[in-house]
Amino acid sequence: MLRLFLRVDRVRIIVWTLAFAVLVAGSVASLEVTYPTPESLQARAALLSNPSAVMMTGPLFAADNYTFGAMLANELALYIYLAAAIMSVLLVVRHTRAEEESGRLELLRALPVGRFAPATAALVTVALANLAVAVAVVAALTGTGMAVVDSAAMGLATALTGLVFGAVAAVTAQLTEHARTASGLAMGVLAVAFIVRGVGDVIDNQGSWLSWFSPLAWAQQTRVFVDLRWWPLALSAVATLLLLVLAVVLAQRRDLGAGLRPARPGPASASSSLLSPAGLARRLVSGTFLGWAIGLFLFAIAFGALANSLEGMIEEIPDLGEWFGVADLDDLTTSFASAMLSFLVIGPVALVVSGVLRLRTEEEAGRVEAVLVTGSSRPRLLAGWLAVVAVETVLVLLTLGLGVGIGVAAVTGDGSWVGRLAAASLAYVPAVLLVGAVAVALYGLVPRAAALAWVLVVWVAIVGFLGSLLDLPGWAADLSPLSHTPLVPAGELEAAPLLIMLAVAAALATAGFLGLRRRDVVS
Repeated sequence: MLRLFLRVDRVRIIVWTLAFAVLVAGSVASLEVTYPTPESLQARAALLSNPSAVMMTGPLFAADNYTFGAMLANELALYIYLAAAIMSVLLVVRHTRAEEESGRLELLRALPVGRFAPATAALVTVALANLAVAVAVVAALTGTGMAVVDSAAMGLATALTGLVFGAVAAVTAQLTEHARTASGLAMGVLAVAFIVRGVGDVIDNQGSWLSWFSPLAWAQQTRVFVDLRWWPLALSAVATLLLLVLAVVLAQRRDLGAGLRPARPGPASASSSLLSPAGLARRLVSGTFLGWAIGLFLFAIAFGALANSLEGMIEEIPDLGEWFGVADLDDLTTSFASAMLSFLVIGPVALVVSGVLRLRTEEEAGRVEAVLVTGSSRPRLLAGWLAVVAVETVLVLLTLGLGVGIGVAAVTGDGSWVGRLAAASLAYVPAVLLVGAVAVALYGLVPRAAALAWVLVVWVAIVGFLGSLLDLPGWAADLSPLSHTPLVPAGELEAAPLLIMLAVAAALATAGFLGLRRRDVVS
């Protein structure tokens, strides 16, 4: 069974491994060029001494003697750990709850295998994936001249962080009948861990007592390339074992295919609202959108509330504008709020792709064909689905703007921020819809490659979070639609790039419609 899972996931594991190697090696090479002198490194440290930077990166170790290794530990490591956690969550849910939901696990259990053989094989697969990623991280670091021991520590921290959140996913997979809900719960735990770590590090930029409640902080507190210590990784190992034991206990208390609490039976007949493609789409995707909207709203409030901590820093740190990506520093709060909004908009970018590709999942399960035989045409089905996804994506963007506005207003006492930032969030609608349109085109034209839309999401995240740090060339940054969105309200709103993105999005969506009309539907 382990061989089966490894065969099924061999391409995914190879892609993840190569992605880690390229990201780490490319980041180190780029940073060496961007910050070649001790003076430039020290200037970078001064730039990151504000709470918003600590929230987005991590504790500021060795701020008085900011070496190149300290930069990697403080600014790059967190995103490596996050990527490993996301990979592990997706792989665990794929081989546990998703297999149960599809019915394939029941077929496997009919073979002469132990009750926990599939789950054990899934966890070993994830462990091997994390091992491969750890080796890639170590190889990339040592290959670019970093210290071997510290590189090994970062690789081990990456693997153990991935295993912790893989174990979290093993627990959430026992709680619900649906793979998407299990993934969402595990990602929610990861988001909470990010916030707890961020708030804890803001309290004390070396890591406060609150930071230690986050597995992400355990990895960062190894202090690689600064003051290496191994013992925080023991916390990750112990937490992984305890969570796996909990997952086993919960699995013993439920039936195959069911969650810990079986779902209540539905009504005997569907309501009239479910009898249209749009109604079906609302039923299937609205729960996910609502959950993420709540999470992003809380995230936005937390980040917006950091605005008052920046007042007065412009006199101390003249280069602060580099972090915010704006030239006008007369209104530092406006610059900060605009930057935070641009970071958080990556959430709706991922959400719109998830919403579009949910239709591909329904098609693979045979439910799209069932809808079509009722008389709904393919264009009507796709149009209804996309209308729901587009409207709910815009609502999530508005929620994001409201959250940042509420956070800023709460600490500045100026209630006008709520309306200003809610309106500013709408400037990102064309860019977000363009990413969604890429997913539509792939789904309609080459459905087997529809998942490639996530590559664009990942690149948008890399440009958003690491673009300025890595000093990416202009053409590379321009591959992200968010790069063409004016940084409002700090900057001027330009209509031309927004209209161009809407036109391209319409063309891609049209291609998706035409492709769906001409191809076969999975039955």
